[in-house]
Amino acid sequence: MGSRAAMTAFNLVLATGIALGAGAAGAEPATIWDDPHLSVIPRTAKEAARIAAVTAPTTDFSKPESFETNPAGAATVRARTDADAFSQPSGNIEFARELDFKLGNGLFKKLWVSSPSSTLASDGLGPVYNARSCQRCHLKDGRGHTPVDASDDAVSMFLRVSVPATEQDQMTAIEAYLADLGDTTPRTRPEPTYGGQFQDFGIAGHASEGRMVIEYTVEPVELAEGTVVELRRPTYGVADLGYGAMAEGTMLSPRVAPPMIGLGLLEAIPAADIIANADPEDADGDGISGKPQIVWSAEFDRPMLGRFGWKGGNPTVRQQSAEAFAGDIGISSPLVNRPHGDCTTAQDACVSAPHGDNDDRGFEIDAEGLDLVTFYSRNLAVPARRDIEDPTVLQGKQVFYDAGCTSCHTPKYVTSRLNDQPEQSFQLIWPYTDLLLHDMGAGLADNRPEGRANGQEWKTPPLWGIGLTEQVNGHTQFLHDGRARSLLEAILWHGGEAQSARDHVVDLSAEDRNALIEFLESL
Repeated sequence: MGSRAAMTAFNLVLATGIALGAGAAGAEPATIWDDPHLSVIPRTAKEAARIAAVTAPTTDFSKPESFETNPAGAATVRARTDADAFSQPSGNIEFARELDFKLGNGLFKKLWVSSPSSTLASDGLGPVYNARSCQRCHLKDGRGHTPVDASDDAVSMFLRVSVPATEQDQMTAIEAYLADLGDTTPRTRPEPTYGGQFQDFGIAGHASEGRMVIEYTVEPVELAEGTVVELRRPTYGVADLGYGAMAEGTMLSPRVAPPMIGLGLLEAIPAADIIANADPEDADGDGISGKPQIVWSAEFDRPMLGRFGWKGGNPTVRQQSAEAFAGDIGISSPLVNRPHGDCTTAQDACVSAPHGDNDDRGFEIDAEGLDLVTFYSRNLAVPARRDIEDPTVLQGKQVFYDAGCTSCHTPKYVTSRLNDQPEQSFQLIWPYTDLLLHDMGAGLADNRPEGRANGQEWKTPPLWGIGLTEQVNGHTQFLHDGRARSLLEAILWHGGEAQSARDHVVDLSAEDRNALIEFLESL
């Protein structure tokens, strides 16, 4: 990790292949690691030196580090003991801006209805959709879950669907840009009939696209002291298809809604600091070869670093919000103007159905509404750490470091100084992620490429707040598809670049392994 962090900008260009210069889509020459979404006050040399010192990995596990109790810096809030622990505004938010947060919260929870409706400000749902509100997926602003049983209609996961691209398919702007850089990751296209996302609900008079089917098989894993942990391996399918058979070779990739906390702080990490940890060719020989996702920004009409989504498919909180409105609920916005959501031209009734773009808003959610949801999403606060001075937690922290987990779950950063986002400006944060793509092995593979990510690669998720999952959401399901029913199961699913860390945990004594779990539960 240290050698990657010390790489010069010149070496980064050589190692990552994300060079200066315009892409085929006509983007202005720019580095991928600048931040057009932020109003940044440049760091001074003195600040850069201070930041390098404070974010250096610790070697002292006898006591907590300075400021470790506040994982979101001044934006941290007191850890509540109820299900609202993830629903608080940034701890440093100004009183006047709390109103915007509450308005955004109202839109986040709003139940959308189909068009035409007398409730003009709330119509435009679907015609096919996964949820009627953002909150229906991000339960209590936290983590989604898998179906409880076949009749469960309150799940907060869906399937991405796609087919391999052919040579005749027209390249998108980002694919053309990546091709210019020599990226050979296979390309995909939305499934011709069902689009890029499988919707399991339809408004009155419209068939849903069908339902997701999950089957599990049990795989035992024996730990060093003889304890056996049973992992459940999922197999995904679809049933009751509303618009005919899917194309041959359709790829299905499950997604559980991730927690919403700390998104604005992740967005405020300088892209250069994320790129500094990239080592796609494993030049330092440590077995970790994280690479940055590169995506097209609809807002800035240029390639940007991908930060959000399980494979880093969106560059900003605003674009992530707009894509979710369109794909999950069928709501158009100025950034993603698809009033019929993810419907395809093969779904004639869906495309010809009434929509909510026909009033003064111009879109089903207008720019002001999208900005309020974006502000709310940026400012959902990270709760304070618990029990950080507990000897067992400190022991577990050392195990976490010794196992090599910090090679991907980078503990801390300092966000950019920002002119117009005081809540996220210049904060020492502890998200435990590098926001890079890593090969996680065949066990977790969805075998579906996305951008620069191949079928075995996933973006490292942040770990802050993970110990409060059961308190907030009433379950302990983890990973991109909720297959892991505990933190230990989640670790045991790690493979690929994380295989050595996983094997280290398997070989631990029961005492050290339990300490590791207690450390994770303190985050």
